[in-house]
Amino acid sequence: MNAGKTTTLLQSAHNYRERGMRVAILTPRLDDRAGAGVVASRIGLRSEGLAFERDDDLDAIVRRDIARQGALHCVLVDESQFLTRAQVWQLSEVVDALRIPVLCYGLRTDFRGELFEGSQYLLAWADELTEIKTICHSGKKATMVVRVDAQGRAVREGPQVEIGGNDRYISVSRAEYKKVMSGEGTIEPLQPPLPL
Repeated sequence: MNAGKTTTLLQSAHNYRERGMRVAILTPRLDDRAGAGVVASRIGLRSEGLAFERDDDLDAIVRRDIARQGALHCVLVDESQFLTRAQVWQLSEVVDALRIPVLCYGLRTDFRGELFEGSQYLLAWADELTEIKTICHSGKKATMVVRVDAQGRAVREGPQVEIGGNDRYISVSRAEYKKVMSGEGTIEPLQPPLPL
């Protein structure tokens, strides 16, 4: 959370398009905060994407897109933690059989510190991994997320997936995560950005 994953995805899409190359942006229908099929960053960048469901075949979606619109130069996947094992494999087919790069952007772990299904298989099968970093209120690198309730208290139980942004999730370091989840620490809410 708050590392600029979607901003980086949209910048990558822009870079391809600026060179006359076509991209496909895939986004899970589950994340409809900006509207189904819309990818939007916190800083205001946005783009239309192809919304997919958990049972959709992403290799087939990409092949249909190519059949309808022609050559494709890159596939970008937002919120890739929500991919299924099968979908990660399908995206590997896009890379291996179609020779189209696939760039996936998402979280590694949930609010309980456990891997998401999509993240697990991306970590296992990806050709390359790049970490996009953000910082904890302590100043350390944030590697974990804490889900908070409406009063800003840490949530320790619940379903793995609840869609939300800064109102529901706070990025923290592992040390802060341990404190908060044990009840010894408190969550520092995000502050409005300082003016430039």
